[in-house]
Amino acid sequence: MMDRMSSRPSAPLAPSAPSAEAARWHEQCWRALSSRDARFDGRFFTGVTSTGVYCRPVCAVRTPRRENCQFYATAAHAEQAGFRPCLRCRPELAPAAQWWSATDAASVLVREALRRLQPQVRGTEDGAVVQVLARRLGVTDRHLRRVFQQQLGVTPQQVWQTRRLLAAKQLLTDTTLPVHEVASASGFGSARRLQAAFATHYGLEPTALRRQSQRADDALKPALRPVRLGYRPPLDADALLAFGAQRQLPGLEQVDTAERTMRRVVRAHGPQGRCAPGWIEAVFDPLHPVVCVRLSDSLLPELPAWLARVRHWLDLDADPAAIHAVLGRDFPAAEGLRVPGTTDGFELAVRAVLGQQVSVAAARTLAGRVLDAWGEPVSTPWPALHRAFPSAAVLARVPAEALGALGIVRQRQQALLALAQQVDAGLLDLSPEADVEATRARLCSLPGIGAWTADYIALRALRWPDAFPAADVALHQALGIARGSGAARAATARAEPWRPWRGYALLRAWAGHYQPPGTPGALADGDATPPAADTAATAAPDLL
Repeated sequence: MMDRMSSRPSAPLAPSAPSAEAARWHEQCWRALSSRDARFDGRFFTGVTSTGVYCRPVCAVRTPRRENCQFYATAAHAEQAGFRPCLRCRPELAPAAQWWSATDAASVLVREALRRLQPQVRGTEDGAVVQVLARRLGVTDRHLRRVFQQQLGVTPQQVWQTRRLLAAKQLLTDTTLPVHEVASASGFGSARRLQAAFATHYGLEPTALRRQSQRADDALKPALRPVRLGYRPPLDADALLAFGAQRQLPGLEQVDTAERTMRRVVRAHGPQGRCAPGWIEAVFDPLHPVVCVRLSDSLLPELPAWLARVRHWLDLDADPAAIHAVLGRDFPAAEGLRVPGTTDGFELAVRAVLGQQVSVAAARTLAGRVLDAWGEPVSTPWPALHRAFPSAAVLARVPAEALGALGIVRQRQQALLALAQQVDAGLLDLSPEADVEATRARLCSLPGIGAWTADYIALRALRWPDAFPAADVALHQALGIARGSGAARAATARAEPWRPWRGYALLRAWAGHYQPPGTPGALADGDATPPAADTAATAAPDLL
């Protein structure tokens, strides 16, 4: 079995790099490229000197000669070296990179910067983006540039420019938005800037790229054209679908396990606080590691941002090999299990509060009453989807007695109103870009919200993979920990080896996959590689 690429180099490595580390990394890249192993999609890019393009390791074209291949850690590295993106495998569809370090503060800073450096990050001009990002991260722009050079070998500006260009390329390929709207959605100030950037980096005109990528279904409305999102297998789609089906709210969500489809109504936040409801459909391809996504017309002007939300919702950026290398000894049969996310952090938080100390069915009933009472009617292609979840601005002004009339107890009433008021006032950010510790502390300061709820929100809304509600009773049962005052401490101690993936361990434990060393079927201490994952359908736990 080929070696696992458990880590990336800290800078782009050329084929002639003298170090043994570089040689090993290039050998691994070549093996992955030769086998088209989808697990490495997004982990590196191949620049082909004979064509001048760079590709994903899953590109369907004939494998180039080894002497013509140069390997790069990111798309930005490949473009800095003068390569342009392949029009066939489309590097913008690759799963996003996951950068994490438990001890290196510079790596943590880079990870956070990469997560926030999306095409929509704008300054007053292009040069101000680094200053805006550095200010949000609490560092100087000089320090941020220095860390990027040390860790990645490229500047934040170069990464941002590449992401803008790839976002624009995807919009030009997968939608019929006018070029000026593509320029706005992908972070360029005008069509002229977009055209200049395309000419400089790709040697193409945006309209020429669109003509090259026209398909036979161009007559379809933009909303009917699917966008493909890749992920690293294995992914237990049945478990994700079962999790969603058990919790779906009529009118808001629709899960079809037979067709492997998830649909839901969402809110698009436009200029001046305007909210335009829309819809998203995600279909798991049964043969390829791809999710086909369709979106309503109202969401297309912000397509890159919504595709990022879909990736968070379905946990498409997870690296199962890296996670299973940490968790496989105690959870040997759950490599494909993902952590379900959300498209709306506020909605998830409301449903988490309503689900405190009640069953999933009871929580779904209460959330459905809130949706029916204050949700906004929406028109979609499916009669079963017809309401948007109420916004924070709406719920913040709901009288407590109106919540009580729905069967919500007083403690939950106070928690919901405080939560909605904080979000509506802009004092609480429940997006994946939020600061986890600060957000968790603010949540715990609200009436009726404790550590369990805050950790659950951090796991699913903030997408923090190490979130771990140690006081969870079902977790104690799954781990075989006796009830009592010391159960939470025992669970925390048991989970220490699972960092930084304790959130994934939580889902695996809830699903009944805990199998500590020494039990039948568990890995022996000398085993170096976990066994292949069993990706059969996993029953969703009867938890929120």
